[in-house]
Amino acid sequence: MDSLTSITIDFERSHLVFPRIVGVVLFVLLVAILIRDRRRIAGAGTYWRDVMAEMDKVRFFGTLGLTLLYFSLMVPVGNIWPNTGRGFLFCSMPFVMAIGLLYMHERTVRKAVALAVVAVVGPVFVWWLFTYPFFLTLP
Repeated sequence: MDSLTSITIDFERSHLVFPRIVGVVLFVLLVAILIRDRRRIAGAGTYWRDVMAEMDKVRFFGTLGLTLLYFSLMVPVGNIWPNTGRGFLFCSMPFVMAIGLLYMHERTVRKAVALAVVAVVGPVFVWWLFTYPFFLTLP
């Protein structure tokens, strides 16, 4: 009877339950979409060829590269100052600046200064908000 009123949690694997459930649901939905729209998907080659020809490749691949760099550097930089969130802080500032410059149409000094202010104030505010009022650590 004692086993009915006690719960044991395997902390090594308990955090993986919901991501696996979500992954399975998303995979089932993907298969359902592929089955339902197989004719449209098979005929979409010319559409995607036109999209790839007309897209802004510098911004697209620049965004992918900067995002991958941002996420891959956040933990190693954060390991320099563990459990302080400074990895997030010191990686977010140059990331916001670089993305802003990448998408800025007219790069003037005035716009770059405004972007620099946003690139510093925004991440500092988010870091402060998560660290002190919410008591959450960032990478």
